Amino acid sequence: MLTKEQNDELTQVGPGKPMGELLRHYWYPVAFSADLPLGHTKGVRLLGENFTIYRDGEGTLGMIDELCPHRMASMTYGIVEKCGLRCAYHGWLFDETGACIDQPAEPDSSQFKDRVTVGAYPVEEMGGLLWTYIGREPVPYLPRFDVYVMDGVRDCGWAEIPCNWLQVMENSVDPHHVEWLHGYYFEYLGNKEGFEAPKAFQKKHEKVAFDEFEYGIIKRRLLEGQSEEDDDWKVGHPLMFPYGMRVGGAGNDQMQIRVPIDDTHTWIAFYSCHHPGEDHPVDDPNEVTAYELPWKRDDGTIVTDYIEGQDIMAWVTQGPVTDRTREHIGKSDLGVVKLRRMFKEQLARVAAGEDPIGVEREPHEIIELPCEKNKFGAGGGFATAWLEMGSSRYSPQLDRLRSIYQNAFQAAS
Repeated sequence: MLTKEQNDELTQVGPGKPMGELLRHYWYPVAFSADLPLGHTKGVRLLGENFTIYRDGEGTLGMIDELCPHRMASMTYGIVEKCGLRCAYHGWLFDETGACIDQPAEPDSSQFKDRVTVGAYPVEEMGGLLWTYIGREPVPYLPRFDVYVMDGVRDCGWAEIPCNWLQVMENSVDPHHVEWLHGYYFEYLGNKEGFEAPKAFQKKHEKVAFDEFEYGIIKRRLLEGQSEEDDDWKVGHPLMFPYGMRVGGAGNDQMQIRVPIDDTHTWIAFYSCHHPGEDHPVDDPNEVTAYELPWKRDDGTIVTDYIEGQDIMAWVTQGPVTDRTREHIGKSDLGVVKLRRMFKEQLARVAAGEDPIGVEREPHEIIELPCEKNKFGAGGGFATAWLEMGSSRYSPQLDRLRSIYQNAFQAAS
């Protein structure tokens, strides 16, 4: 267990907090490209701060602090100009660098606007997502992880959930939950409600391992009936420090994203690129089909008859911030312990003025990540199970995805 002070240090993400300063060394997705056509704005809350992101009349992306530095009105309700965003209250105009370029009510001879700026942050577009960096300079490169830039059909289910991002991330280094939460609990629900749960998730974990690599932690599992030559152990899959996890199998490569909105809210997304077979369709690389996941019913109960819904139940029912002073950590929690140690080490690096792990300082086209292909030894059945019993079941293009996999499997048979 942790002390209250240790738990606070790990979970408080606002400006000036140790974890907040660590997390501000990374880029975050804050919107979908489709959310922001020409001339539109969107409010963004990230790491306990509020911003406005916009795409001006020439297509330039910008993100600035939400409140106008004049009289503190929200820029999210601003007027999008050809070049910049104008406050609706008094018409002050700011460009994507944060410079004030017009103050209509001030005298023509005034140089007041030259002394006024608003906080401004870089925005880049990748994989149908809009990414931003709100930390100190020099700005690192946006990591072009493979899932976001590979060819295929893109699909992303998302939700905003009322809990701290760390309890979501700790789930990523807890392999044993798979055989229980997604295995036996899933079968329990299926027996009660009349559906067949995927059997691949029920395999017993004979051993697990966690190896540090340049972007985080490689998670390995040896399942009952497997050898150390099987993908789940020999290759494994990575936790991308500090807020991502990469999984894959049978042409369904996925990045699980956990963006800290503030101390008690997290934006989660399950971003997939589907590319089974040699002749799979290839969509526009800056387009992704995005849809909100139904995780809570009208009566307040949590939807648990699909894989990610079960995870959401486990995360949210711990409370807004898990009280780690009450937990009892066992030997099976090796991954959780390793992740907490990694956070402690990276907090120390930031306090010493160094970059934490995974901050990218070199230009690149793609970062290929190690990831199993034959997950759980299920072959093509893994992708099929994810379509029918995972978040993709809610995708508006589910029928298209089914067809893509069916055609690939038929061509391979």
